[in-house]
Amino acid sequence: MDWRTLVLLTLFAWAWEARAQPADPVTSVMWDYYHQRLLNGEPFVFDDKVRLEVPPFAEDARQVPIQIDASAYRGKVKRILAWAELNPIPRIVDFTPGAELEPSLAIRIRVEQATPIRAAVLTDDGLWHVGSARIEAAGGGCTAPSVVRAETGWEERLGQVLGKRFVRGEGSRLRLQVSHPMDNGLVGGIPEFYIEQAELRGEGGQVLGRIELFPAVSENPTLSFDLRGNRHAELWLRDNNGNEFQAAF
Repeated sequence: MDWRTLVLLTLFAWAWEARAQPADPVTSVMWDYYHQRLLNGEPFVFDDKVRLEVPPFAEDARQVPIQIDASAYRGKVKRILAWAELNPIPRIVDFTPGAELEPSLAIRIRVEQATPIRAAVLTDDGLWHVGSARIEAAGGGCTAPSVVRAETGWEERLGQVLGKRFVRGEGSRLRLQVSHPMDNGLVGGIPEFYIEQAELRGEGGQVLGRIELFPAVSENPTLSFDLRGNRHAELWLRDNNGNEFQAAF
């Protein structure tokens, strides 16, 4: 084999490999890094069936609503991960919905700058389905001083859960807010102090779904879950200081 043939074969191999890679819908330079770090390099597809709704611009970078809907894979979802690729603390949630929960979640987060947002959904065939979006932002949401800590008596309200349940066809939607500063450790002199675990439980303590939270979640976090049926539900929470909170709906 002469050198010209070798060069042509090499170029063909590179072109084939590039063609085999799925096109990133938000063209992020960080995708390969997070594919390895959070998804362990496992098989994936960019998938618009995973609906990731975000505002086009973060008017308040400390409170940015995002909504993840993987109902196209109802009954097949094992795990949902979400992250903001250019945040100093990128991870948002690690959600494991049980059979009584829809594979959907709404939450508010902080963003430090304009960033791609990802929601990766693992289905029971071992494939990650990745929904993608991009938020434009003026920035500073992760390093801004705490609003909660400036409020008088916030310690007395720590862990207070406010929520409401809405009937939706044969199921229901649970919307709630938890009083907590969700300190991310990026503001001088204030260590990390945030809710790190949550479980939605049914009668007898049956776990309907688990969620791990990270300091990218906004102060006084809001969560929305969709339940199948209208069964009793309780929310259990624990922060990284060992405080536990509970509320029934």
